[in-house]
Amino acid sequence: MAIQPIRLFGDPVLRSTAQPVTTFDKELRKLVGDLTDTMLDAPGAGLAAPQLGVSLRVFTYHVDGVTGHLINPDLSLSEEEQDGPEGCLSLPGLRYDTTRAYGVVAKGFNMYGDPVTVEGTQLLARCIQHETDHLDGIIFIDRLDREQRKAALKAIREADWGAGPAPVVKVSPHSTFGSAR
Repeated sequence: MAIQPIRLFGDPVLRSTAQPVTTFDKELRKLVGDLTDTMLDAPGAGLAAPQLGVSLRVFTYHVDGVTGHLINPDLSLSEEEQDGPEGCLSLPGLRYDTTRAYGVVAKGFNMYGDPVTVEGTQLLARCIQHETDHLDGIIFIDRLDREQRKAALKAIREADWGAGPAPVVKVSPHSTFGSAR
């Protein structure tokens, strides 16, 4: 396994919908290992395959001392919401309060193709929702209200890593709890 470079905001792979995993093989296990090593080295609470330039529905997480991964996630969200700071390894140094569901039940598979269910609240729920958004080409700033998103895009333009082409904002196909405009 190896630490890989993390793709930054503006890279087109971050705006693409990732493809479902259909083959659970050695190559997939290597990807999960690379995601885990890179996430822990960064350090981050989660990392999705598109952030390494791989358009597959895979992510890893490390929350409250528990490290895991989920492949082809399908989420059920609680109606209760939470607001809290959120950041992203593809937008280094930026953090904004973001509304998310308070709880989540995520069903999917492990790297061997076995079905798994991950249930969590608070930070784990936020992380799972954030990483699943990456698999749908959604970045957390897409969930911010108009003023926060404007501030985030300005911060990106001013960041030493953000000198690329003008960013594209994608409207989330999932509930934004009324905050996206």
